Amino acid sequence: SRVPPLLRSLCGLGSTLRAMEGRYGSPSTRDVVGYGASPPDPKWPNGAKVALSLVLNYEEGAENCLLHGDAESEKLLSEMVGAAAYKGQRHANMESLYDYGARAGFWRLHRLLTGRKVPCTVFACGMALERNPEAAKAMQTAGWEVASHGYRWIDYQDVDEKTEREHIAKTVAVHERLLGEKPVGMYQGKPNVNTRRYVVEQGNFIYDNDAYCDDLPYWNMEHAKPHLIVPYTLSENDMRFAIPNGFSHGGEFQKFLTDSLDYLVEEGREGHPKMMSVGLHCRLVGRPGRAAGLKAFLEHAQAYGPEVWITTREQIARHWYKHHYPAGHGDP
Repeated sequence: SRVPPLLRSLCGLGSTLRAMEGRYGSPSTRDVVGYGASPPDPKWPNGAKVALSLVLNYEEGAENCLLHGDAESEKLLSEMVGAAAYKGQRHANMESLYDYGARAGFWRLHRLLTGRKVPCTVFACGMALERNPEAAKAMQTAGWEVASHGYRWIDYQDVDEKTEREHIAKTVAVHERLLGEKPVGMYQGKPNVNTRRYVVEQGNFIYDNDAYCDDLPYWNMEHAKPHLIVPYTLSENDMRFAIPNGFSHGGEFQKFLTDSLDYLVEEGREGHPKMMSVGLHCRLVGRPGRAAGLKAFLEHAQAYGPEVWITTREQIARHWYKHHYPAGHGDP
């Protein structure tokens, strides 16, 4: 039987009201409803069940350091779990652990990914790229997407608007100078509630990654035009080698990634395709024992064939623009 138009519209209104109730706060509105029980079919190419995005964070040389004009040393994401920052002093061991990522870890991961013809997106800090143009060129030659990770790998929570905007513009200029093009993706990493507005107003970014709240891309409607969010992850991420009770060896990393991918493939086969992000750091998974776990995971992922679309975040974003751009907002 047909549902009367008035009842149908009231049902739709109820759904809209429930969605509105789940959104609150400004700026950077929170939304605890999202797609709810009925996420869209992403229509991944070739009927893929999962879009798999490997992300290589290139931060070494852009972290907190007195040599970079900072007031204290770096304290996060190294072999020294729980390390404290040295205020007003350099931290020789921390600097050396970070340097490993740029000197050795990057090239090990570069050989692994290019050898298996696996595409990836690099979250590259502008200052880090400036310090190692050879690595920047290798990323480009490999055909990887080089997205922006901001100019510095620092916490922007209390950075003033003028400075943060200058840093965003500066890292775009670094990309243009070293790679010949502006980045289209942005991951500040440690943003504040105003960062997304600065990113959108910069003008060249078609998506950003500063969110962890979904398994699919989604649209942010707080700006002059729809802005795409491609959510990232802090769970399927090698940073868990550098936190208490995290991964202790490459096999644990491999098992967690494999379990995650297998589960998502099964969901996709049941009619609910998703995306999966994997976060990598040159100084962490770039160590040989951990790289072995990553290699085993890649072998497993590639064995799925077309069911797993291994791609860049730019390609995911452009796919979403083509197939899921919000109606009533003109052309993308």
